[in-house]
Amino acid sequence: MPFGLTNAPATFMDLMNRIFQSYLDQLVVVFIDDILVVFLGHVVSADGIKVDPKKIEAIIQWKAPKNVSEVHSFLSLTGYYRRFVNGFSKIALSMTKLLHKNVPFTWDDQCQKSFETLKQMLTEALVLTLLESGKDFVVVMLL
Repeated sequence: MPFGLTNAPATFMDLMNRIFQSYLDQLVVVFIDDILVVFLGHVVSADGIKVDPKKIEAIIQWKAPKNVSEVHSFLSLTGYYRRFVNGFSKIALSMTKLLHKNVPFTWDDQCQKSFETLKQMLTEALVLTLLESGKDFVVVMLL
């Protein structure tokens, strides 16, 4: 580095922007000293895997479903990210019941609560990380 480490982050960002120029904001986002990769609706970085912010924005803007088709669309999108939501199937149960054949579409308070809870949990989704070798971890089984 010509002037010591002071310019290292800016130099790194400039180099990465040049290398990934054709992929910027499509597959790759360069942020100071990280390269964030958007892959199949997930952002992959050194910190772990998280939900793509563009998908979170779509979930936030989603209006309450008015028919079975809209419920199916919402559950399809949120179901793709179910690993980020602890107890996803229990939360989505009232909406899932609306997808059964010969069940009249009745959007009740329970469905609305389920809908709002899923939206909130996905907008606050945790980052999934890989286990670090040499460190202890605990496996919890929920019955």
